[in-house]
Amino acid sequence: MSKRDYYEVLGVAKNASDEEIKKAYRKLAMKHHPDRNQGDTAVKAEENFKEAKEAYEMLSDAQKRAAYDQYGHAGVDPNRGMGGGEGYGGFAEAFGDIFGDMFSQGQGQGRGGRGGGRQVYRGNDLSYAMEITLEEAAKGKDAQIRIPSWDSCDTCHGSGAKPGTSAKTCTTCAGQGSVQMRQGFFSVQQTCPHCRGTGKIIPEPCTSCQGQGKVKHQKTLEVKIPAGIDDGMRIRSTGNGEPGTNGGPPGDLYIEIRIRKHDIFEREGDDLHCQVPVSFITAALGGEIEVPTLAGKAAIDIPEGTQAGKQFRLRGKGIKGIRASYPGDLYCHIVVETPVKLTEYQRKLLRELEESLQKGGGRHSPSGESWTDRLKKFFS
Repeated sequence: MSKRDYYEVLGVAKNASDEEIKKAYRKLAMKHHPDRNQGDTAVKAEENFKEAKEAYEMLSDAQKRAAYDQYGHAGVDPNRGMGGGEGYGGFAEAFGDIFGDMFSQGQGQGRGGRGGGRQVYRGNDLSYAMEITLEEAAKGKDAQIRIPSWDSCDTCHGSGAKPGTSAKTCTTCAGQGSVQMRQGFFSVQQTCPHCRGTGKIIPEPCTSCQGQGKVKHQKTLEVKIPAGIDDGMRIRSTGNGEPGTNGGPPGDLYIEIRIRKHDIFEREGDDLHCQVPVSFITAALGGEIEVPTLAGKAAIDIPEGTQAGKQFRLRGKGIKGIRASYPGDLYCHIVVETPVKLTEYQRKLLRELEESLQKGGGRHSPSGESWTDRLKKFFS
């Protein structure tokens, strides 16, 4: 059977660029690769794969392609057409740049580079929960916290090995810190399970640091809490996390802010809310009352006939958030108090007051009349 035209096999034009040829081959190789075809389609798929591989190897070589364009199949050596016989070298070559980039992403920072050597890992981040008061959150503060720190072990001087002994090169990864695991036609690089990426094995670990080469202790860290910080926000302290592995950079420390429940105020964004109890006499007759703010006291004029739930807004008496240009407001919610533990004389006075109010009709009860009308409609 005569061979098909190489351009026809790949489905490209004769003036196709090298990139177009490679792209077409990738598509066919992925479709017909033996690892992706089993059962009844395996034989046909393998033939198609070999055909595509041969076409790519000829057209991806500038000299072979020129000879093929001028003389056809006679211009190239048929014995070299299959390149590696039953092998899949062309597939790996065409896809090498994709897989190489995929498996080496981020290795320059957190892991060993593509060229090998021990893998370098960034240290883990640490989290610290700090509880502060609402006043401290509003004004900011300087605080001190105790966090874990690591120093080189004085006994082994950071080697991790017992004095008089030394670490040995890991035989599993030959000191590279990583091993290649083959899965089908993929080659995946993984951390060596024996040395855990260090590239070395310590036969006799140091008893002071248990082979870690470092010892843990506590250190005091100065932390500046910015004014306006809110509950749940985090402050990042760069480089104060756990140390890296094999010379990798340390992690960071994240200080998470928790604001303690306040006796008076509740925070909502940059605004504050508080419940202000007033006597029913003051609510009925009106008057001036004092309310608390974070900066001191303020006065509110209560108009005559103020109802429970009435809200008064004090502008600028809230909290100025970290990113805010102006402080929030303070909302005072009126709670009308019902008197308790009355004397008999006080009860008598209240009954007389009630009788007097009933004679005045609905004008003394702004909500009662509308409530009665709604009840009538509901039961009718």
